[in-house]
Amino acid sequence: MRPPRTDPGRLLLVLALAAAVTLFTATVPLLRDWFDLRVYYGTVDTWVHHGGRIYDYRVPGTTYGFTYPPFAAVSMLPMAHLGLRAAIAATLLLNLAALVAVMWMTAGPLLRRYGWYGCALAACALALFEPVRDTISFGQVNLVLLALVLTDAWLLTTGRTRWVGIGIGLAAAIKLTPALFIGLLLLAGRRRAAGVATAVAAGATALAAWVAPDASRFYWSEALWDTQRIGKLAYVSNQSLQGVLARLAAPGEPSRAVWLVVVLVVLAVWAWRARRAVAVGDWQAAFALTGLTACLVSPITWVHHLVWLLPSFAVLLRTGHARVAAALYAVLCTSVVWLWFDDASGVDGFVGGSAYVWVTLGLLLRLPVTGADQTRRTLLPRSASATAPAPSTAAPTIVQVSGQPGPRSGVTVAATGTGASGPAACGTGREASSEPTGSTRPAAPNPQSSSERASS
Repeated sequence: MRPPRTDPGRLLLVLALAAAVTLFTATVPLLRDWFDLRVYYGTVDTWVHHGGRIYDYRVPGTTYGFTYPPFAAVSMLPMAHLGLRAAIAATLLLNLAALVAVMWMTAGPLLRRYGWYGCALAACALALFEPVRDTISFGQVNLVLLALVLTDAWLLTTGRTRWVGIGIGLAAAIKLTPALFIGLLLLAGRRRAAGVATAVAAGATALAAWVAPDASRFYWSEALWDTQRIGKLAYVSNQSLQGVLARLAAPGEPSRAVWLVVVLVVLAVWAWRARRAVAVGDWQAAFALTGLTACLVSPITWVHHLVWLLPSFAVLLRTGHARVAAALYAVLCTSVVWLWFDDASGVDGFVGGSAYVWVTLGLLLRLPVTGADQTRRTLLPRSASATAPAPSTAAPTIVQVSGQPGPRSGVTVAATGTGASGPAACGTGREASSEPTGSTRPAAPNPQSSSERASS
C-alpha cells in the first residue's frame, strides 16, 4: 500500500496510528506507575523534611532505594518543594522536552525534510519503543542524560566548541555511565573539551560532598562497589555483557576475569571505530558508537537504559539504511526478552533472553560511518536529483580569476552556461527501575514486576 500523498490523507493516517499506539500502550504493556520517580521523590523528601539519609530510604513495602551518585540527589532537590503529583507532571514534561531535543539533534534534517508528517510518525514510533516508554513510565532520567550528552555532539558538529564538555560532565556526575564520553573526547584529541567535562563532573561531585558529606562518603567507599544494591546481574532485564555471562553462569556468579577480557575487547573495537568516525568528521556516529559501548560494558544495563541506542537509529536513517533500522526497531518494541523471564537457560535463552545485547553488539560492529559530503548526498531529496538541469553542451568559457595568478601548465578555469548548483533545499515542512514493560508476562505483585532488583 502506497503512503498517502495529500495532507488530509496523511492526517488521517497519523490519527489512526496515534489511536493504535494509545490503545496499545494503555492495555498491553505493564505500566510502571512512576516507580523510580517515587524512589527519587521519597529520598529527597525524607532527606530534606525528615532528617533522613539519602541511601537509607526505601520505598515502603519494598527494598528499593536510591542508587545514583550524591549529585543526582542534589540536582533533584527542587522536588522537595513539590507534591508527588506535581513532581510527576514536571518529570513527564522534562522527559518529553528531552525527547524532542534528542530527536531534533539526531534527526533534524530528516524532520525538516518531511515536516509535520515526519514528526508525527516519529512520535508514534518512539511511543512504541520499549526503552523510551519505560523511561517515561518509570519516571527515569535516561532521556535527560542523553539530551545533555548529545548537546555536546551538536556543539562539535556545528563548530561551537567553546562550551563542549559541560553536558557530558553534568551527565557523568548524575550517573557514571556517560563518563565514557570523556574517553571519546580524549580519543578525538579534544583535550580542552575533555578537561571541561572532567572539571564539571568533579565540581558537581565536590558540591554534593559539601552538601551531603556523609552520603558522599558512603557512596564512594561502599555503595558504588556493591552491585547487589542495584539488582541481580542475571536478571533478564540486564541487557549488558555482564548480564549475558551471569545468565550463563546461573545460579553461580560469573567470572570477573572473563568479563574484564570481554570488556577490553569491546573497548578496543569502540576505540578503533570511534577514531575512524572522528577522522571523517562524523561526530554523530562517534557519539552513537560510544553510547552503544557504554550499554555493553556497564555491569548493569536495564532495558530502559537502551535509549542510548536512539542516536544509532538516526545514523542508520541518515545513511540510507532504513530497512535495517526498521528491523532492529521492531525487535526493541516487542519485549521479546521477557519470554525468558522465568528461565533464560539453554540456547534459546542465550539468544532470545539477551536479544537486545545482540542488537547493541551488532550496531557497534556494523554502524555506518560516513563523511559530511556523503551525508549531504544521502539526505538530498530524490526530486532534486531527478529535476537537476542537464549540463550545457556549449563550449566552456575561459575565466581569468581576478587577483589570482593565471593557471599553470595549460590548466584553465571553465564555467558552463548553467552555473554551479548547490544541494537542493530539504523539503517544504515547517521546522517544527528499570525493568521495561513486559507485554509477554503477567503482572507481578509490585510495580517493578520483580523482587529481584532495586531501582537503577
